[in-house]
Amino acid sequence: MSTNPTISVGQFKIEIVRKDIKNMHLAVYPPYGRIRLAAPYKTDGDVVRLFAVSKLGWIKKNIKNFKEQPRETPREYVPGETHYYRGKRYLLRVLVADGPQLVKVGGTRYIVIKVRPSSTLESRAQLLKEWYRAQLKKELPALIEKWERVIGVKCNSWGVKQMKTKWGSCTNSSKRIWLNLELAKKPSICLEFIVCHELIHLLERNHNERFVSMMNKHMPKWRQYREVLNRLPVAHNEWEY
Repeated sequence: MSTNPTISVGQFKIEIVRKDIKNMHLAVYPPYGRIRLAAPYKTDGDVVRLFAVSKLGWIKKNIKNFKEQPRETPREYVPGETHYYRGKRYLLRVLVADGPQLVKVGGTRYIVIKVRPSSTLESRAQLLKEWYRAQLKKELPALIEKWERVIGVKCNSWGVKQMKTKWGSCTNSSKRIWLNLELAKKPSICLEFIVCHELIHLLERNHNERFVSMMNKHMPKWRQYREVLNRLPVAHNEWEY
């Protein structure tokens, strides 16, 4: 839980984060509309509040959009259940048999999992999770290499992990980026958007004008891709970006 101070504006609580930046930046995060305002260290508190008040209409619009975003119900890993891969909807086929367990795409409609008779909900979830991880790890090297060339940066390492609060993250000191495992379920262009986003963070840590300028330069349609990502169904265990 965040320990940053908050202010109340209307019916909303806004988290205030002080940073070494020139301008204030307001963000509303899915899925439920957590609001964060980043402000320069020296900006007066009254100025911060007035800025937040001026953005009330924008805040309400974004929170409404997040609340209307479709949600997945908790997964049970049973035949006929809906699962997503690279932005496409698949139905689950479950084969129960002794021997090695596996996951594969069956044609254009099905994701097939082969499980042992003793399999549990948790073991089926883990099997599919590791399959998603393997698919991302196959796709990411070429994407990262592509965007390193485009942007003119080099990350020392990258990884895939389940994240509860972000689609991706970047550690500037080690030049390492992380990608959310759930991106395996999203269209490939959404994955590219996050890769580009995190690699640009190697040049600019903050979401300031310089960062936005670089995003505009290297991926002019990035806002469109972000919108696609935010409109897609989110998992029962939700996160934000």
